[in-house]
Amino acid sequence: MEILILGGAGQVGTELQAHAWGGGVRVHAPDRAALDITDAEAVARALDATAYSAVINTAAYTAVDKAESDVVAAWRLNALAPAILAAATQARGIPLVHVSTDYVFAGDDAGDYAPDAPVNPRSVYGASKAAGEMAVRTANPRHAILRTAWVVSPHRGNFVKTMLRLAAERDALSVVDDQHGCPTSATDLAETCATIALRLAAEPDAPTGTFHCVNAGATTWAGFAEAIVAGSAARGGRSIPVTGIPTSAYPTPARRPANSRLSTASLTAAYGIVPRPWEAALGDILDRLVGPVHTRTETRA
Repeated sequence: MEILILGGAGQVGTELQAHAWGGGVRVHAPDRAALDITDAEAVARALDATAYSAVINTAAYTAVDKAESDVVAAWRLNALAPAILAAATQARGIPLVHVSTDYVFAGDDAGDYAPDAPVNPRSVYGASKAAGEMAVRTANPRHAILRTAWVVSPHRGNFVKTMLRLAAERDALSVVDDQHGCPTSATDLAETCATIALRLAAEPDAPTGTFHCVNAGATTWAGFAEAIVAGSAARGGRSIPVTGIPTSAYPTPARRPANSRLSTASLTAAYGIVPRPWEAALGDILDRLVGPVHTRTETRA
C-alpha cells in the first residue's frame, strides 16, 4: 500500500511517519514546498503520479488567535484544501482520513459532545475547520473525519512543552481553570489515523463518517498543567504551584470552547479503538522530553 500523509511536519504528521506501519506499506509525506494542497492541479498531479491506497490529511492552519485577523489564509488551508483533496480522492476512488477539531463546537453544552451534535463554531479557526469537514463529507463518501482536541507530543510547540519551559523559568504558574477538555497524545491520534486508513484501503465496507479521537478522561488547562509539573518533578524537574484563573483573566482574540469534552463511543463501536487515559499518554511524553521517573533505592545495613 502507498499512503499519502499531508501535514507531515506537524505533531500528528511526525508521529505518522514514525508509526510502525508494517510490511508492504510505504508512506509518502511531501512538505508544503513539494505539494501545495490548496492548488487543485498540483494535487491532481500528485495523485495521478502514485496509486495511493489512502490519504491522511493532518495539515491545518492552527494559529487559532492569528486566524482571527488572517481569515483568508485560515480558510484556504482549513476549508479550500480539504475540498480539493476530497474531490480529487473521490474521483480516483481513494479513501480520505481528515483530522478536525473540537473548535467546531461552541462549548456551551454540558457533558461529552457526540459526533452528531450540532456544530456552532465561535472563531475563525473553528468555522474554517467546520467548513473543511463539510467539504470532505459531501465530496468523498469514503471518508473518516477525526475530531480531536488539546493535542500534545514531544514535537513542535504545544501545551506540555510550554508548561515545562515556564516551570523551569518561573516560581509559579497561573493557568485557565474554567475550560474543560480531553488532552490527546499525537502518538495515539496517529495510530488511530493509521488504523482507519488501512481499514478503509483494504475493506470497501469499512466504517465511514465522523468520529472523535481523544484520550480518555477530561481535565481543565490548570489541571493539565498541574499534572505536567508533577510529572516533571517526579523526573527531577522543578515543583512549582499552579493557580487556576478564569478565562476572563486571560483574554485572547479567539474564543475558546468552555467545554471541549468529546465522546469516543462511536470510534470504539466502529473500529474497536479504546483510547487510553490521558494521564498515561502524558507520562509517555514526559519520559521522552524529561526522562524516566526517578525511583528511590533504599539500602539496608
